[in-house]
Amino acid sequence: MKTVICYYSRHHGNTLKVLEAMAQEADVDLWDVTTRQTPDLEAYDCIGFASGIYGFAFHTAVAAFARQYLPRGKPVFFVYTYGAAKGTGSKDLSEIAREKGCAVLGEFSCRGYNTFGPFRLVGGIAKGHPDGEDLANGRNFYQNLKTIYQAGAWK
Repeated sequence: MKTVICYYSRHHGNTLKVLEAMAQEADVDLWDVTTRQTPDLEAYDCIGFASGIYGFAFHTAVAAFARQYLPRGKPVFFVYTYGAAKGTGSKDLSEIAREKGCAVLGEFSCRGYNTFGPFRLVGGIAKGHPDGEDLANGRNFYQNLKTIYQAGAWK
């Protein structure tokens, strides 16, 4: 299963750490949505979207990228990190996928170190995350996605 994960990861790089762990498992390309180039998403079997949670949702750059470039009918999945709360998580991206006839294979989330706003005053929250267990869970999630994809259970 040839996979690309289109992501936005800033601040502490929490989301990128999880994606790099997943990428160790197979043929996974990582694509930062803030670059000025666009990958040929048609060339991939499966497309992931990833971000930290900003204001209770995926970063707007990821949603805009999905809205513009996600091909119709491709299976998708979502990965996100969060400090205190998941918020609405992948709700916006799930809606974009539905509009484009894309099956959602699943989503993975874990806590990530956060020093935004008032959390900076207390030295941040979710210190040490994502940790080794989070990364192992991310790898397991991707292995399960491959099984689902290969079984054709998403069609």
